[in-house]
Amino acid sequence: MGVFLAPMAGVTDLPYRVLAREFGADLVVSEMVSAQALVYKNQRTLRMLTIHEGERPCAIQLFGHDPQVMAEAAKMVYQQVQPEMIDLNFGCPTPKVVKNGDGAALLKDPRLAGRIASAVVEAVPIPVTAKIRLGWDQDSINCLEVAGLLEEAGVHWITVHARTREQFYSGEAQWAWIGEIKARSSIPIVGNGDIFSPSAAREMIEQTGCDHVAVGRAARGNPWIFQRIKAYLAEGVHLPEPSVEERIQVALRHLRMKAEYDGEAVAVREMRPHLAWYLKGIPFAAGVKNELNTAATREEMERLLKELL
Repeated sequence: MGVFLAPMAGVTDLPYRVLAREFGADLVVSEMVSAQALVYKNQRTLRMLTIHEGERPCAIQLFGHDPQVMAEAAKMVYQQVQPEMIDLNFGCPTPKVVKNGDGAALLKDPRLAGRIASAVVEAVPIPVTAKIRLGWDQDSINCLEVAGLLEEAGVHWITVHARTREQFYSGEAQWAWIGEIKARSSIPIVGNGDIFSPSAAREMIEQTGCDHVAVGRAARGNPWIFQRIKAYLAEGVHLPEPSVEERIQVALRHLRMKAEYDGEAVAVREMRPHLAWYLKGIPFAAGVKNELNTAATREEMERLLKELL
């Protein structure tokens, strides 16, 4: 039973993946990477492939809609960084992704999703996995068909976010569908959606029989969730929530790692939401959050965070 970090744009970059592994994630997955941009050798996209030895095992997630382009991009990924897995994104709901026929748009064309998976499986010697949703909307739930075609194509496992594209991240995840897919599959199924606590992880496993769980939004500013889920699944032990001091110290470390990796200007801009997540629920932190949003330097951010200690 693995507890994985789910891929999230703007969240699961290299510094955060290293932290998640340190705090117990069994597998981490990159932000989604455009296959088309890789094939065009876009420098910013190529940099997204960087893997730190401390974060392995790591999967690189690709998105795209052309089987040949996806296969070529997968080969490039394998040759350049040798990740442990390549994950295929058939679930991203954002308009700018689906309008190009990528991400969750492929749920409307299950056979094309299957052809993409088959092309990538043939292209690389490492396991290929896939992330899906239940379907485009509540009236077109076709996850059983999609999962069947992906299994036929040879994917290693399927991660199921138990919502439709139309739901985005709203409403409740419909876990029963994960159980339906699991009952019909002979490959592992990873459950995803609404795992906000150790007890929710256990409930999902008990309800669906899934083989692993992937934690997304609950891991933002909260790498402790991985060790807390694992302790509860293994021993029934509820580890305490991190203290305010622990949260601030890890936030400071995350900021330093981000500045070392991306440079100060990028780190200051991109760490703003991360720092807000670390401070969520801390009494009297609202004013500090507001100031962090206008802080111009790493030093200023560090000073503001230390005010809460």
